Amino acid sequence: MKIEHIAIWTKNLEQLKEFYENYFDATSNELYTNQKKNFQSYFLTFDSGARLEIMQRPDIESASKSPEKEYFGYAHLAISVDSEEKVNELTEILRNDGFPILDGPRRTGDGYYESVVSDPDGNRVEITT
Repeated sequence: MKIEHIAIWTKNLEQLKEFYENYFDATSNELYTNQKKNFQSYFLTFDSGARLEIMQRPDIESASKSPEKEYFGYAHLAISVDSEEKVNELTEILRNDGFPILDGPRRTGDGYYESVVSDPDGNRVEITT
């Protein structure tokens, strides 16, 4: 068995798609629209083959969450960039582009070298080796 994909709701489909394409080299499929359900989505595929589905529907309410605080449920998405130098480089690019850096870069107790950034919707993304 394998996890086929993970899906998250977004308030701004195009903005979130652009974030993962620009900073994490994701490749998007064509926009899927279901007129009957007023639903739209993209599947974003990463070099490893992992996929993230980002979805939008106007009746989905935004949870009042702060990226600095942890909540039950989805915790983070971890994306490996292969080296400490790349973790540092991407972290600085994201910081300079105005995205909140929530932690790191640092070596974790379980051996990862990582930083944690907030995506445009406040979801935590770990950039790891």
